[in-house]
Amino acid sequence: MIESGAREIRLHGIGGSPGICIGKAYIVDKEGVDVVEKYAIDTQDLKAEINRFKGAVKSAKDELLAIIENTSGEMRQHSYVLETHLQLLKDKMLYGMTIETIEKEQVNAEWAFKKSVSHVKSLFHGMSDPYLKERADDVGHVADLILRNLTGAKEVNLKKIDSRVILVATDLSPAETSQINLNKIKGFVTDRGGKTSHTSIIARTLGIPAVLGLATVTRTIKNDDLIVVDGTAGIVILNPSEHTLLEFEEHKNTYEEREAIFVRDAHLVAETRDGVQLAVMSNIELPEETGTALKYGSDGIGLYRTEFQYMRRSGFPNEQELFEQYKEVVQALAPKPVTIRTLDINGDKAISKETELNEENPALGLRAIRYCLKKRDIFRTQLRAILRAAVYGNVRILIPMISSCEEILIVKKIIDRVAQDLENHDLSYNPNVEVGIMVEVPSAVIMADAMAEEVDFFSIGTNDLIQYALAIDRNNKEVAHLYQPLHPAILRMLKHVTDVGKQKSIRVSICGEMAGDPLNAPILLGLGFDEISMNPKSIPAVKNMIRSISAAEAEAFTTELLQKTLMKDIISLLHARFGDIKINHNAAAL
Repeated sequence: MIESGAREIRLHGIGGSPGICIGKAYIVDKEGVDVVEKYAIDTQDLKAEINRFKGAVKSAKDELLAIIENTSGEMRQHSYVLETHLQLLKDKMLYGMTIETIEKEQVNAEWAFKKSVSHVKSLFHGMSDPYLKERADDVGHVADLILRNLTGAKEVNLKKIDSRVILVATDLSPAETSQINLNKIKGFVTDRGGKTSHTSIIARTLGIPAVLGLATVTRTIKNDDLIVVDGTAGIVILNPSEHTLLEFEEHKNTYEEREAIFVRDAHLVAETRDGVQLAVMSNIELPEETGTALKYGSDGIGLYRTEFQYMRRSGFPNEQELFEQYKEVVQALAPKPVTIRTLDINGDKAISKETELNEENPALGLRAIRYCLKKRDIFRTQLRAILRAAVYGNVRILIPMISSCEEILIVKKIIDRVAQDLENHDLSYNPNVEVGIMVEVPSAVIMADAMAEEVDFFSIGTNDLIQYALAIDRNNKEVAHLYQPLHPAILRMLKHVTDVGKQKSIRVSICGEMAGDPLNAPILLGLGFDEISMNPKSIPAVKNMIRSISAAEAEAFTTELLQKTLMKDIISLLHARFGDIKINHNAAAL
């Protein structure tokens, strides 16, 4: 969306990495390979065409290996992203399907490869989990690398930039982002990408502001244009007025001073002014992220997503592989808790070459616990690995997308059988691992009192709960503005679950994106959560917010908030109590 004034233009996108920067734009001019022509290959030339494709893959592999080898400093912890891209180069769907298409259809390598890429990307786009959905970007970045080698397009070399600028690009791959020189690059803005894309994650690691998903920014901004980038609000300002420059210079200085204090105090306990402590934990995807979690003062791992360990390969990991990865995380955090969520994915098609499933609506289909109960051998393998890793620290098992008490009873029975099997084979395991469920569908909210009798804790996944409760696909631009974490119905659902937790004496945590916004901390505290979990870099600011208020004040405020039935009234109350808080502007009109 573009707001035009007499002297400046404001572009609204997705805040990929917080912070503010002001400077001249540098257009990253990639030689495009979006348009690929299809042409026939004679039978006698098929072998040479296949070898040409293999050569392009080899060149892409060598490029990534060189980048990984030269990666240092804070970026080292994210080298796993590039290693994942290396694995995608070997993926049977991408690699094998391309060769098969060249042979069967007798077409050029570029066309065959684009066809394979489209197929694989469609599988990722069909997933409901925002993190997994955006793994389609990783496929796209790898595809661009191979296509560039096939077509001879120019390589983007960000290291050659010799002045302090803000990058403006259609997209930036993790490989390109990892080469950013912090002495030269102030921040970046892109047409594509989202908050959970790896490019966005790397930008947060580097600590530079980034706004993504602007759609047409490369057609609006020109080289050397003066721009302001606000990665917190997701705003880019072209041709800022003198007043705007002064305003954002002040915002920038305030933000940087505040962040320095937050990080300095990150390891302090999140304790309110009246002595109530709230555990503030991290959401992670891979073992390599434990260092970041500890650096920013994490009280443990509230959500360890395990899907990416399956996505990094064409087949399924075995028990020993999973055990080693879980053990690494558990030992790094011990004695702090590590909450391992079991596989939350929608079907074989996402993690292997099998394509037996073709669901029209995978968000409501065979995913998460439904998939695991159908593929029990895969589920048992993961549970065995978790129980074995639990010997080395404080582990909790979290079961996603539970919608009925029957599912809980079946899962518990499977866990008991797995434990007995480990016992029979004289393998070390922890028999006292807590088992909890994700509360992310309305039926789990309604049945919370009964479910609490069967589990040790609840973890509310607000990303899915909001989507299912409000019937909104937040990736659909036509209705995305209706996706409101502070919708009165959502707040009442959260309150119901925390009330049940207190009545039944079980712990209740929240691990959705809602938890990572420090402005939501008073509400979550007032609702009665025991733990909140988020992206590690959000922890310092959230802890600071908790330390600045009292639990009694938060509870009184939330009680008042729960009486409101209109979004505009909730926003007004937030403004009145906590100052000028940034909320989705569309909500005010509801």
